[in-house]
Amino acid sequence: MRCVGQAERALESMKTRANSRFAFGQKLADMGALRHKVAEARIKIDSTRLMVLHAAHKMDTVGNKAARKEIAMIKVMATRMATEIIDEAIQVHGGGGVSQEFKLARAYGHTRVLRLADGPDEVHLESIAKQEFRKND
Repeated sequence: MRCVGQAERALESMKTRANSRFAFGQKLADMGALRHKVAEARIKIDSTRLMVLHAAHKMDTVGNKAARKEIAMIKVMATRMATEIIDEAIQVHGGGGVSQEFKLARAYGHTRVLRLADGPDEVHLESIAKQEFRKND
């Protein structure tokens, strides 16, 4: 959920910046490409939030061992999603996005480290794949 929260903050920062910046005579927020990025970010955040809740529910109802696949899935999904959205927010902020003023660079670094903290994505992907193949045996 921490990654979901960081992505939410990055999306809010992106929208605020897009409403205050102008390029080519119009607000960034009025440009179709940016509007689509905001929409895609919302879809990714909400999808990830639902997956986190699903994994938490499974952990609560059948235990962590039975929820192993969902836990691995969310470790990959949440960190990738947050890193992607924070990166988009940095892009919208331009050079300011990598300064300390907006805290996006720090958030990006934090979420990128999380992709390694509990094991790299490849470890989790291998675990998920093994469990998927066991279903059919």
